[in-house]
Amino acid sequence: MRTSIATPLILATACSLAASAQAAEWTMATPYGDASFHTKNTKQFAEDVAEATDDELTINVQSGGSLVSHGEIKPSVRRGTIDAGEVFLSVLSNDDPIFEVDTLPGVAGGYDEAYALWEATKPMITELFEEEGLIPLYAVAWPAQGIYTDEELSDPEQFDGLRVRAPNINTQRFIENLGGSPTETEESDIPTAFSTGRVDAMITSSSTGNSMSAWDYVSHYTDANLWLPKNIVFISQRSFDALDEDTQEALLEAAEKAEERGWEMSREDNEASLAKLEEEGITVAEPNDAVSEALQEAGDELFADWESRADDQAKEALESYRDQLDD
Repeated sequence: MRTSIATPLILATACSLAASAQAAEWTMATPYGDASFHTKNTKQFAEDVAEATDDELTINVQSGGSLVSHGEIKPSVRRGTIDAGEVFLSVLSNDDPIFEVDTLPGVAGGYDEAYALWEATKPMITELFEEEGLIPLYAVAWPAQGIYTDEELSDPEQFDGLRVRAPNINTQRFIENLGGSPTETEESDIPTAFSTGRVDAMITSSSTGNSMSAWDYVSHYTDANLWLPKNIVFISQRSFDALDEDTQEALLEAAEKAEERGWEMSREDNEASLAKLEEEGITVAEPNDAVSEALQEAGDELFADWESRADDQAKEALESYRDQLDD
């Protein structure tokens, strides 16, 4: 009878194969380019996960809509085509009005309020994601939204017929309330939209204006502090369940760090972006009384529309947020 003796090389190879079999490699899609602080934060999150799990879980971040278009990211994660995604939360507003609550003017006027709003609405948003086999990991706010134009915005009548870039349905409604003509345009398509005359203006943050070199096609930024919308990063429940418990815990811990880091990055990016806009020749100013009044009226109309569509759970989440502010 022959006895087989395992050599160190054979044992090492077997261990290596076993480790490889357990390692997971995920694909994640984001519509934002590498210059965006959101993408930088997302890539740092992926690095943190790889380090914390000794490469037992690696996440390959595909940025700039290079893999999946913005509107297809959530369906792709749900179907299992990819494992993780990042989207502008309010693009999901057709699924439920709660997803657009952070794009209602006057609801949250600063970072502290925007974070409190996220905390108040997170349980409902998490529940809705779970119904589709998805797990929200973290959310990070953009700086407050303002208005980019190629002339000083001093009269509400300037909105009449103005073709304005709008990244989501709520911004489109807001522009229509002002008398403008909304045009849905992804961030990566902004330069082309201006150069071809598809848009004359845009509502977006200081950060996007900076990363998209807005000074190449506009001259003024009205810092209207309209709302602080969020991006949300989420994963497939199926992909998560396939991980061992230690890897799951490391992933969730990295997500907590990414959320905390992302909000701080947003604050810092806002300050740096406003300075860059001015440095490149863009005039940055707050809206005058007439424009502020028009924006307020358009916002009130937008909020009334939201209330007419929101269910009791969404309204209760908003009321919980407001009660928290009053405490």
